[in-house]
Amino acid sequence: MTLSRRMFLGSSAAVAGTMMVAPPARAADEFDALRARYRSLVLGTGFDAAAEPFKGRLAALGASAAALRSSMAPATGSLWPDLGYADPEPDTDTESYGYSAALGSSFSRLTTLATAWAQPGTGLTGDATLLAEIITGLDHLHDEVYNAGRARYGNWYNWQIGVPRELMTLCALLHDHLGAARLADWVAAVTHFVPDAAVASYTGTSTGANRVDLVRSILFTGIFGRDAARMALARDAVTPVFPLVASGDGFYADGSFVQHTWVPYTGTYGSELLGGLAAHFALLAGSTWAITTPGRQLFLDAVERSYAPFLFNGLVMDGVSGRGVSRGLAAGDPLAVQDDDHVRGHSIIAGIALLVGGASAAEAARWKGMIKGWAARDSWAPLLADPRMSVAALARVKAIVDDPAVPATPEPTGHLQFPGMDRLTHRAPGWAGSLSMSSARITHYENGNGENVRGWHTGAGMLYLWGATTGNGQYSDAFWPTADPYRMPGTTVSKKVLADGEGGTWGAARPATLWVGGATDGRYGVAGMDVKGLSSTLTARKSWFFLDDAVVCLGAGITCTDGTAVESVYDNRNLGASGTHALTVDGTVQPATPPWSATFTGASYAHLAGFAGYVFLDPRAVVIRREARTGSWHDVNAGGSTTPITRRYLTIYRHHGTDPAGSGYAYLIMPGASLAATQARAAATAWATVLANSADRQGIRVASLGVTAVNFFTAGGLGGLTVSDPCSVLVRESASGTTIAVSDPRRSATTVDVTWNGTTHAFALAGKAGVTVTKTV
Repeated sequence: MTLSRRMFLGSSAAVAGTMMVAPPARAADEFDALRARYRSLVLGTGFDAAAEPFKGRLAALGASAAALRSSMAPATGSLWPDLGYADPEPDTDTESYGYSAALGSSFSRLTTLATAWAQPGTGLTGDATLLAEIITGLDHLHDEVYNAGRARYGNWYNWQIGVPRELMTLCALLHDHLGAARLADWVAAVTHFVPDAAVASYTGTSTGANRVDLVRSILFTGIFGRDAARMALARDAVTPVFPLVASGDGFYADGSFVQHTWVPYTGTYGSELLGGLAAHFALLAGSTWAITTPGRQLFLDAVERSYAPFLFNGLVMDGVSGRGVSRGLAAGDPLAVQDDDHVRGHSIIAGIALLVGGASAAEAARWKGMIKGWAARDSWAPLLADPRMSVAALARVKAIVDDPAVPATPEPTGHLQFPGMDRLTHRAPGWAGSLSMSSARITHYENGNGENVRGWHTGAGMLYLWGATTGNGQYSDAFWPTADPYRMPGTTVSKKVLADGEGGTWGAARPATLWVGGATDGRYGVAGMDVKGLSSTLTARKSWFFLDDAVVCLGAGITCTDGTAVESVYDNRNLGASGTHALTVDGTVQPATPPWSATFTGASYAHLAGFAGYVFLDPRAVVIRREARTGSWHDVNAGGSTTPITRRYLTIYRHHGTDPAGSGYAYLIMPGASLAATQARAAATAWATVLANSADRQGIRVASLGVTAVNFFTAGGLGGLTVSDPCSVLVRESASGTTIAVSDPRRSATTVDVTWNGTTHAFALAGKAGVTVTKTV
């Protein structure tokens, strides 16, 4: 027997009226209200389906759904011929991963069909035949594989998170046509795969973003199973996500977000957590199960502490997206749209827009201004034209963008360190940068499930740079499948050939080094890294000094016995499919088309039009090359498209030779600088003084800025500074006073004594807690 929603409501009302038991009636009404609210969150409200950008988006959704509909063919082991989910080796999780992923994708395709059926303007709206086909597909998947009597195979994620997420949407959209029996079957299936025990302890795969997703699975069973106990479990199970952590998964006091214990993950898992919690807050607000724990404010604070610092002109910086950078264009993607830093950034922005409703008035005003600013500046991939953004998310973001009462917030300036994940960001007028490092605390890189198998050196000091109006497609434009993985910008690496996935999966590969980090006064910053190569004998000391218009880069003690060449990559610019950006070296314009390579000894500067100026601070030879590189997303991700892609690159690097001993480099980059500005800086040889560039200490002084900054890898003295232990120090002198910023990147010293032999009036001590001035003269 199939029971309609009307019959359920009538039954509930009768029970309440006869027995006068108010709580059950209220609970039943609440479940219906929550289901209706979830449906509206999925479909969106307040938009005009006949106006752009919604009209085109809905038509595209209809076209995608029509293509999926035409190819759906229920058969044993598959719902679509290209998505076989029958597990050939049920006892081998690794080898059967693809089959469970195909199961998840099958449900995802049904969600696309159901959304096209439920949304207006798709050409399939309310199509009765399509509705019957979707339900047939659901019945097929339940009877064949996803049911309460089935043992899971392959990756746990698909069973506990991926499929339940799609089911929650499918059941919300189709509820009135499914009947009680089907709903009960789906609730039983999800409860089977996601029992109470899945959130019993905050460990393993039940932390951070994964925990938030598991809570959504439990919410599905609570709402559609009308189960108050599961609702309470879901509400309470999210509580461990909020407290700040000092190690492992979660948010850190410094704004870091880590998942999989060792991986900086603000841009992917962090985005998932943001979207999930924002949806939970919006869905449960005002209900019996509203999330009201005081810890929720810690998460609201994360919008500006953890997420916004890594968003720039609509993109989220790749250094905090883990293996997600390799996803690009998936094989068989019906949208044929690349997943990149802008798409990931837009997802975070959409999450913030959803969270606005649960924020204070002051927070909401700030967040709306940031959203409007990001949207206004994202010229590479306009936010409101993102085809991967749902209509509902688009409606929420567009309402903010179109609100004349919301002023657009400009990009901030300043330097932020995130020692909890060995990352930093730097913003100055006209450009932004980010640095990715690794240590015993943070992985070289993460790969898993066949993803990001050549990300080996992305944690070896990769320096990302973006311009305010140029370079915002540098890493978006098929960088990851085409760039030379041994020449990531900013890194020093051995050219030793590494295997795909070298070092192990899920962040297992971590260097046995602790001196990684730096210091900042909020405007300027210094960072350093004790480098130990991945599966290599390479060792080095590297430092970066972030200023208003430049990053000064020093390297020393570069030593290796791999029997291979070692290179320090000053930069590696993606010039696009046909870029011929002018390159000038010491006044001479160089050839503009690849292939081309030349070695320059004693050059003072190079300038790449539209990108940056490079000033060489030592006489060592540099190699500059243009090349066209071809690759595919499949090269870096087993699930990626095999379609060849070609991009042109200009690379500047120092060749240290085979098995160098104590080699080094010194240069500075001026992001976005003109040729004239680069030439002027090269001529001003005294602008930056390199105080030392050795394996023990690396430091600079820029007198015009009043900046002295030193990375002490051992105790000692330099440039008016003397320290009792290894540390990083930045001093800034100005007419208003002197600021001294000190950090212990090793995080092991109980006391560090710093003596500054310079002006001492009006001290400001960055990170004042635990700092004592013992004497001033």
